[in-house]
Amino acid sequence: MQEIENIELEYLKIEDYNEFKQAMVASYPNMPEAYWKEPQIEKLITNFPDGQVVIKVNNQIAGCALSILVDYNQFDDHHTYKDITGNYTFSTHRPDGDVMYGIDVFIRPEYRGLRLGRRLYDYRKELCERLNLRGVAFGGRIPNYHKFSNTLSPKEYIDKVKHQEIHDPVLNFQMSNDFHPTRILKGYLEGDTSSEEYAVLLEWDNIYYEKPDKKATTIKKIVRLGLIQWQMRLYKNLDDLMQQAEFFVDAVSGYRSDFALFPEFFNAPLMADNNHLGEAAAIRESAKHTSEIVQRFSKLAISYNINIITGSMPEIVNDRLYNVGYLCRRDGSMERYEKLHVTPDEAKVWGMTGGTQLKAYDTDCGKIGILICYDSEFPELSRLLADEGMDILFVPFLTDTQNGFSRVRHCAQARAIENECYVAIAGSVGNLPKVHNMDIQYAQSMVFTPCDFAFPSNGVKAEATQNTEMILIADVDLDLLRELNQFGSVRNLKDRRKDLFELRKK
Repeated sequence: MQEIENIELEYLKIEDYNEFKQAMVASYPNMPEAYWKEPQIEKLITNFPDGQVVIKVNNQIAGCALSILVDYNQFDDHHTYKDITGNYTFSTHRPDGDVMYGIDVFIRPEYRGLRLGRRLYDYRKELCERLNLRGVAFGGRIPNYHKFSNTLSPKEYIDKVKHQEIHDPVLNFQMSNDFHPTRILKGYLEGDTSSEEYAVLLEWDNIYYEKPDKKATTIKKIVRLGLIQWQMRLYKNLDDLMQQAEFFVDAVSGYRSDFALFPEFFNAPLMADNNHLGEAAAIRESAKHTSEIVQRFSKLAISYNINIITGSMPEIVNDRLYNVGYLCRRDGSMERYEKLHVTPDEAKVWGMTGGTQLKAYDTDCGKIGILICYDSEFPELSRLLADEGMDILFVPFLTDTQNGFSRVRHCAQARAIENECYVAIAGSVGNLPKVHNMDIQYAQSMVFTPCDFAFPSNGVKAEATQNTEMILIADVDLDLLRELNQFGSVRNLKDRRKDLFELRKK
């Protein structure tokens, strides 16, 4: 983890073959000669370049997924690997096929445990949706079956795996990625003694599939947001706090969320150990944890394949105390953001200083902006971000009273309307009786939209239950923002009177 600087998903190129071969041999140590030859890989790349992808860690191949398109109705329910690949020639590939068939997926042993395989499966699903295919299918090995073959039939073995009575790492992984077993294939892969040549036909159905004779629809960019409404509670130490944070990251990533948003000062419980020092000293002691928290969040972003917005934490720079947060992208890169407007209480009690940095951030799900709590109440900031192309504004907040929450809530909703963007806000609930100046919290996490026909009439996409620990999952469609900008009933960005005023950064 500590050595990972970058993770990228790329198309496999024939120039990668030697490195590809080494990675495949390392991934199948029990079958050192079972690797694809260069002419076979060249044919796959020529016939279906989008279906051949690699995961690179620090620019080195860590894993690969190979696929072809097939006319699924041409294969009976009991096909073999040799059948589906045309005796390993891939003559069965059809450019107009209706199902993507997985030929191979592997991850080098040293990179297992980082959930890189899930990225490859997610790519296949997204490609399947983009190509309007019926689904994804492949024959899944059951390498632990030989341990139970004397007492269990393949059907009984699979049933026990499904009910968690037997652990099969391959089958468990595939089912956890939404692939469902449909039948048992006998004699599927010659020489697969671990599976006794049995395989499970696994399928994933594309719920967005439309038959070709229907009217074509525009492919949308759907982004899934995971908001964490955090319960303030005391923790023994930093490890306990981050264990709870990972629980929530795991929960929202389990729903294939693209973002996880934490609240402002979610790590305030760590000040309890220094409560005897007074408010200003206690928060400065708490700032000593920030660097490690950020590093741990970055690892979680990589491991769970999700972009994490860390809410905010105290940080000391040149002996000045700031309220900052980090965008931890799932490719391993990070960005720092600052609270620009500190509240009178933050300045008076903690001696906090406002930051100076404001910018929109590029992500694999469009451009985003991040404003911490009070900053959302200054419309100039979000307007500047909108001019930089912001699609989604994230607002981590912390409010102790209902009127404080109402200021954030209503200002955030206004930002969505005036800037033609989505706005997600997430706060903390509960209380911290052993932390001065952090006694009680009031929150309702929400996702706001513009108000037009393509959006909810009240501009509220989703809302959590008030003052209850929970997650909130919501999908937002970025293409709707493009349509709104061009064809909306009102066009707040286009109709600005720039002949009368201008807004710019200094």
